Amino acid sequence: MAALTLRFAYHRLISVAPHGAVSLATWVNNRMSGGEFLTKVTIWIAVAGYFAGAAVFALARGRRKWDSLARLAWTAACVALLAHVACAFHFYHGWSGAAAYRDTARQTAEVFGLDWGGGLYINYALLAAWVADVLWWWRRGLDAYRRRPWPLVAAWHAFLLFIVFNATVVFADGFVRWAGFAACLGLCFVWLLAAGKTSPRRPLARADAVTKD
Repeated sequence: MAALTLRFAYHRLISVAPHGAVSLATWVNNRMSGGEFLTKVTIWIAVAGYFAGAAVFALARGRRKWDSLARLAWTAACVALLAHVACAFHFYHGWSGAAAYRDTARQTAEVFGLDWGGGLYINYALLAAWVADVLWWWRRGLDAYRRRPWPLVAAWHAFLLFIVFNATVVFADGFVRWAGFAACLGLCFVWLLAAGKTSPRRPLARADAVTKD
């Protein structure tokens, strides 16, 4: 699928620019259309924002400035993903859910030999959950978001990492696969480091903090 899965843009986005001094605008015009460029750039911003937001949140340990930066990166990633979905539906699928389902099935068959487009609905769930998560973070504030139950935080980030790992490793190849693997491994290390320094019984932010940001 070229629409909602994070995976579809990666293997197409990485390509070698022509030899010689060529401006970015010229290279873009020669290599891809404007719609293709927008679709790919938005997914890269979404993935970069995901890794930045998740890593900073894990390392913040209740420091409000860090949490604020994590929230900004998280929000930028969510907005970029929404823009990516809109671009993909507009430029690739003609706003047809059936076309998106068929493309998801095609890509799944290429990798797993299974002609099944149900991954599309997993991505619908991802998008809805991410939007809800961002809205909750802004609505309830930094401290309330930080005090969420640890099992909920772990489950949510494990789900996101699973999606991103499939996008950047399982369904990718070449440089993108290795870069995605390194980024996912690095993020796992960051979360393990953060978990080791934080007792699960101790709130990550002061229980009496009620300020909303």
